[in-house]
Amino acid sequence: MANGKTLRQLIKAGSSGDPTAFRRASEAIISEERQKQHHLLANDLEQILYGENLAPVSIGLSRLLPAVPTDKERGLPLLDIKHPQRTIEEIILPKESLTALEDLLEEHRRQDILNSYGMKAAKKIIFFGPPGCGKTLAAEVIAYELNLPLAIVRLDALVSSYLGETAANLRKVFDFISQHPMIALFDEFDAIGKERGDSGEHGELRRVVNAVLQMMDAYQGQSIILAATNHEHILDTAIWRRFDESIEFSLPSQENIAQILELKLRGIRRQFETNEPATLECLNRLSGADIERLVRRAVKRMILRNQEFLTLKDLKKALEREKTPK
Repeated sequence: MANGKTLRQLIKAGSSGDPTAFRRASEAIISEERQKQHHLLANDLEQILYGENLAPVSIGLSRLLPAVPTDKERGLPLLDIKHPQRTIEEIILPKESLTALEDLLEEHRRQDILNSYGMKAAKKIIFFGPPGCGKTLAAEVIAYELNLPLAIVRLDALVSSYLGETAANLRKVFDFISQHPMIALFDEFDAIGKERGDSGEHGELRRVVNAVLQMMDAYQGQSIILAATNHEHILDTAIWRRFDESIEFSLPSQENIAQILELKLRGIRRQFETNEPATLECLNRLSGADIERLVRRAVKRMILRNQEFLTLKDLKKALEREKTPK
């Protein structure tokens, strides 16, 4: 059984609603049980703590956080809080994007040094670029590396049909993330940050953009705000000035394609090299998410056909299916 000190830390973290301390104490207990060769118990504890496939925090961390704010109109939660599981080793990005991500992590890991010089780590960052290029994954990686929960703002619940309710929902979200440290991801941010001069939009959406600008200006909370958009060209120009940093996520280069294949085909026997021209040409101009989906489809085909090796033909067949009109 875990020692008294660790148990005290666990109960204290649970009663005070500190998810970071709770996770740290829980992991210490799991480590102790493994050292005692209690592997079945350790596995069970890990399953309870982490769940599967980014299980919602309602199983675990929700017990440590106050109730997530909801939309008054429909009663829907405005955020989904999840436990991150993907490390920085699991994301393949162009060199400039990866460097920017690593710099952001270093700022927060060493923010005490920045503070001593009167400077602060970036708290408001916008990700932009084509869909499927790693923006949401990067948010999960940041949460994992900084040992924080990942909160995804639900735009379907945030945007209300009632006049003024969308801005009220935004206020609830900002109040919540201000009080509780987490990584707050506003995906599809263009839905609430659209150019105010767009003649096709009515007054309510312009009021929402104004509310976003005001809340971003006033934000001094504990969480890191990440905004992600696939349509940066339609964002209001004033939005960009509210962010401390912007990071572009572009389509993978040929080098990135080979790296993605190496990562996703780990342990799979194959009859082609990941960096050969025919392979790279086959996957050129595809996003990382597209490549991952094609690889998964091709590997399934290999398994179901009882093939010993994955072939380039399998990848091309998967690509043909991708291009078939839906």
